[in-house]
Amino acid sequence: MTSTSPPTGRAPVRLTQYAHGGGCACKIPPGELEEVVAGLTAPPLTGGDTPLLVGLATGDDAAVVTHRGTAVVCTADFFTPVVDDPYDWGRIAAANALSDVYAMGGRPVLAVNLLAWPRDRLPFELAREVLRGGLDIATEAGCHVGGGHSVDDPEPKYGMAVTGLADPERLLRNDAGRPGLPLSLTKPLGVGVLNNRHKATGERFEQAVATMTALNRDAAQAALAAGATCATDVTGFGLLGHLHKLARASGVTAVVDTAAVPYLDGAREAVRDGYVSGGTRRNLEWVAPHTDFGTTDADTRLLLADAQTSGGLLVAGEVPGAAVVGELVPRGAHSIVLR
Repeated sequence: MTSTSPPTGRAPVRLTQYAHGGGCACKIPPGELEEVVAGLTAPPLTGGDTPLLVGLATGDDAAVVTHRGTAVVCTADFFTPVVDDPYDWGRIAAANALSDVYAMGGRPVLAVNLLAWPRDRLPFELAREVLRGGLDIATEAGCHVGGGHSVDDPEPKYGMAVTGLADPERLLRNDAGRPGLPLSLTKPLGVGVLNNRHKATGERFEQAVATMTALNRDAAQAALAAGATCATDVTGFGLLGHLHKLARASGVTAVVDTAAVPYLDGAREAVRDGYVSGGTRRNLEWVAPHTDFGTTDADTRLLLADAQTSGGLLVAGEVPGAAVVGELVPRGAHSIVLR
């Protein structure tokens, strides 16, 4: 844990100070979003050769159409600065956008940049570093970057629209969970509270940057190799929010072993010291009616609802190397039970 050092000869630019929120914590709250999109599902198109395989109905990670025996996976994700370093922000945002394709069991093949920039407040050399970070992560993923779109905006935002390919018979979906399957989590929780502490204090948390810039490619491949058919990635709605959506879509209850959930170093201390985002508190409020919290303490509840940015995969099945944090059981009174 170190402080960010200023570039030689000038004061540092703290990108997080130019945004009202940070990373996936700036998402529209899940309950409000579901109200907005309710009833907006289009009727099936006729006469086309690209039927919609996954759409809005279950709130999955990406949309999927099939074309000539191949699943085409489409997604878009962008957000305000989650860290002060522009290159790291670009890498994190790109890894987060690519993750939606991996969460569906796909392979990203083409991305385009989405950039909003306050051109009269921040130098374009910083925007270039953001784009360079995104390009480097996409290159690591073997994904082309073919341009993009930019707008002049009072608040900086960056992300990508990504297209991937998958086997339609081997998709990972959030509605395919079945009773008896274990729940595996491939990254530790806690980046939300650490990022919030970073924004407030300038402290840099290398462990958070490392996990946010790590691709979910290997985790997705391991899940598919293990025969998994159900997964989602853990991002702005927190583990509890995304688990609620998975359990609801699959018609099951998820039982979480709270002692088995891994956290980043410093995460509990950040909660203790009050570095909890509004997005995390809204996540917890949203899932509360659907959750049996048992005797789980308040800090653990917040960590389980912590708004993650570029989090890991939550897989219904056992994934080698991942923490097994619970299991799916037949549907009960709640979609989530904490033990």
